[in-house]
Amino acid sequence: MLDINYIKENLEAIKAAAKNKNIELDLARLLKIDKQRRGVIQDLEELKQKRNQIAEDLKDPQKRTDKIKEEGRVLKDKISALEGEYNDILSQFEEIMVKVPTIPSKDTPVGKDENENVEVEKWGQIPKFDFKPKSYMELAQDLDLLDLERGVKIGGYRGYYVKNEAVMLQMGLMMYALTKLISKGFTPIIPPTLVREFVLFGSGYFAGKEFNSEVDEIYKIANDEKMADGSFKKENKFLIGTAEPSLLAYYADEILKEEDLPVKFVGFSQCYRSEIGSYGKDTKGIYRVHEFMKVEQVCLTKADINEADKVHQEMIEISKELHQDLNLPYRVTNLHR
Repeated sequence: MLDINYIKENLEAIKAAAKNKNIELDLARLLKIDKQRRGVIQDLEELKQKRNQIAEDLKDPQKRTDKIKEEGRVLKDKISALEGEYNDILSQFEEIMVKVPTIPSKDTPVGKDENENVEVEKWGQIPKFDFKPKSYMELAQDLDLLDLERGVKIGGYRGYYVKNEAVMLQMGLMMYALTKLISKGFTPIIPPTLVREFVLFGSGYFAGKEFNSEVDEIYKIANDEKMADGSFKKENKFLIGTAEPSLLAYYADEILKEEDLPVKFVGFSQCYRSEIGSYGKDTKGIYRVHEFMKVEQVCLTKADINEADKVHQEMIEISKELHQDLNLPYRVTNLHR
């Protein structure tokens, strides 16, 4: 979520971003709730200061009177009631805050769909053949590299087996990308693929404040975790759709020194996506599948737009270099906001 003070300083830009992203956002209500939230916080701090003073007085036998004890009980009830009010206000505050979009860069095109993305650069020549080439699925079948029929039987819709030389090709590509990123100063990590809820919420992988099975293309683990003493721990756990959330959460609740930035991670992981919004699309082949392997670049920089742009461009250049090394034609596009 964006900082509320940043939102106040950039209201018009955020309104425009929300409009372009078709997000219904009541910023006036957000500011009103924020004012209430701040007021309740101030009241709570004052009451807690009084409670602390009474606690000190009760340590002194000469001040430990029935009147002081009664004041302590009254304060406790007031604090409890105010904390309940604060939690209600905070819930309303966060429900709106999670909808506030980031302000896109000035060169980000405004568009309705992928047809309005802007091509920035193109590299390589797409091969032309003097015969009708086979599709990758036809080649995979002829060479016994993929088995979708048995994959679906075992794994369900969009399940697949990778076989023979395709296994070596897949693992070779993963290792090549890892080696390339390591040579560029990235720290290699194999992150957890089963994560707690805050990891996905904090990295923006939920459409709202909490997991919504109707729109979030994430797998939630249904069973509870059994502890060593035989008890069960009830906590939401999820399978990641990319290494990014786990890597972004690596320093969660920690303060980094600016001189230690940027931090550069390259993560390798199995990835899981329910693809609930894409049924009926790309039904042939292994494009929209439920699990796959991926190498991910993640960098943490200081809160400076120029520094962030510099590192972002570095990651783009590495991606381009990987394609060029393999003589794979590509294009770079600015995605619409």
